[in-house]
Amino acid sequence: MVEPRSPIKTVKFVDEYCLWYKNLFSDVRNFEAFKYLHIGCISDLKRKSLPEIAKIVGLDNYQGLHHFLTTSSWEVEQLRALRFKLILEVLKGRPIILIIDETGDKKKGNTTDYVKRQYIGNLGKIENGVVAVTAYGVFCGMTFPLLFEVYKPREKLKPGDKYLTKPQIGAMLIKKLQLMGFKFNLVLADSLYGESGTNFISVLDELDLNYLMAIRSNHSVDLLKGQYTQYLKWQRFKRVFSNLSSENRFIREIIHGKRGEHRYWQITTDTKTLPGNSTWYVMSKYPDITPREVGNFYGLRTWVEYGLKQSKNELGWADYRFTRYEDIERWWEIICSAYLMVSLHSESLHLSPPDPQSTFASHPWWDNGKGWKNILNNLRLVIQPFVLFNLIYSWLTVFPIPQLSLGFSTLQAIVYRLTSPIFFFLAHPEFYFSSA
Repeated sequence: MVEPRSPIKTVKFVDEYCLWYKNLFSDVRNFEAFKYLHIGCISDLKRKSLPEIAKIVGLDNYQGLHHFLTTSSWEVEQLRALRFKLILEVLKGRPIILIIDETGDKKKGNTTDYVKRQYIGNLGKIENGVVAVTAYGVFCGMTFPLLFEVYKPREKLKPGDKYLTKPQIGAMLIKKLQLMGFKFNLVLADSLYGESGTNFISVLDELDLNYLMAIRSNHSVDLLKGQYTQYLKWQRFKRVFSNLSSENRFIREIIHGKRGEHRYWQITTDTKTLPGNSTWYVMSKYPDITPREVGNFYGLRTWVEYGLKQSKNELGWADYRFTRYEDIERWWEIICSAYLMVSLHSESLHLSPPDPQSTFASHPWWDNGKGWKNILNNLRLVIQPFVLFNLIYSWLTVFPIPQLSLGFSTLQAIVYRLTSPIFFFLAHPEFYFSSA
């Protein structure tokens, strides 16, 4: 019996992260394609097309990557289950902030599943495109995608499909995540969900979850005879951003009749002019929440949604060239996995182990920032020797320069020996969150 060959090594932190999923792939070539796609997603390629990814990982053509995403036998649900298991291992039962949002991508033509003219949030207008409702987690300032579900317009339903509104999809995602073991201390969403009534809010109430929802400025509340609406005094608070900078903002509570379980707030940058692009209306269900907490929690939603859209663009969320949703779903799941791989290198998600990156940090382009994009910058530096060698290799077959080949091999070997936080976690999970 011939023993199956070992998978080709790529970059150590990628190999170690992807090892978590290795048993999903019976064919070593599929496991290699899985690793190659993770490298392609986090690379600095402007467009993450399969032909371009094939070049930087050293493949002669992209057919293997295309086969992996369209016809190979792995299951999205199994990959997602392992990704959730890894996240839950890191969280150790701790609750997260959950953000529900939708992501739209412009697409030409009408052959792609579920494409139609609809509002595309990334563009801020109606265009031909595909929209997905997404659930993101926030823990200790670090973000990671959890679940996504494509929105299926009524006129684009296929046999066996059921029409669900976006708020209904969002509620379904929350229920699924709870069943999988996730705990939430707060749910944040925009006005589409805040104004959806029984489609979304009632589910949060049923699950007894705290939430902050954006609402429209003309949001109506039924008042009993003799009741009226009060606008309390403005209070100034500092909106603290992820980089620890701050900005003065103002908040006041609006009480419709008697203050109840649901409370209403107005937030603005200017109490006199109430500018439309920087004035927000919010509904909360969160016992004993303070005005300052309302302002900063709601600001977190805005910041995270903006950051996640940028981050998914960095990874190639909309760069697929498939028309079947089954293939698009596989691509999106790979994007979520690559996103998590980056997030796992944050200090927030590996609090106890020793600093393994001190040697990497000597690179003059190393970024000491703590945000997700700072981490992505550094991981792109780590994969550079592997990527650059693959790009120059064809020239070395034309003009052999043994010293150059040896130099690249030596550099890759040195980088590969350095330990990554992901490897430390997988090898020593007992060190993580060892203290409260």
